[in-house]
Amino acid sequence: MSDDTATELLAATYRALCRHGYADLTLADVADEADRSKAAIHYDDDGETLFVEFLDVLYERDTARLPSVDGGTPREQLSALLAAVLIDEGAAPDQRFRTALLAVSVQAPYDDAVQTRLSNFDAVLYERLRAIVAAGVESGEFDATVEAAVAAEFPVTAITGAHTRRVAVKRSSETLSEALTWYIDRQLLADGAPEAAH
Repeated sequence: MSDDTATELLAATYRALCRHGYADLTLADVADEADRSKAAIHYDDDGETLFVEFLDVLYERDTARLPSVDGGTPREQLSALLAAVLIDEGAAPDQRFRTALLAVSVQAPYDDAVQTRLSNFDAVLYERLRAIVAAGVESGEFDATVEAAVAAEFPVTAITGAHTRRVAVKRSSETLSEALTWYIDRQLLADGAPEAAH
């Protein structure tokens, strides 16, 4: 499949997900959005492969949005990471797409390819957080008793929950951002380290 065709089909998959949701998504829906016949899509790709490729594109896009763990203090890096995954709701996909992705995540226990893609993103987010916390402990900015591997689990779980709440009950992620700032200030920072401005 050519790059142009792949890009067209992935964009059509996005539009079809927004319009129909994951549970009702068919290759015919993607074909309609791509202005192609269903047979042409079958010839180029099967539906499952197309959807897995779509998840791979989302993975690349979303992991590229995560700020590098280099530069600034660990506290500043942590704030930047949280802002990238929580605060920027204006840059986030629209509600219909977030709803479709939530439906996708529900399928993960039953679909190894989907579960692998979601696990990959979870692992990248966890590792970024763990590395930042470990650097903070090493530099003395975070409390020496903090175990980075354990401390990173809470924000990853909270972020995942925030995305679910944003879709399911239309709850803004801003409140969670404030709660995570409190967590960082109270549970991670070493005595005497300056707290973030609230």
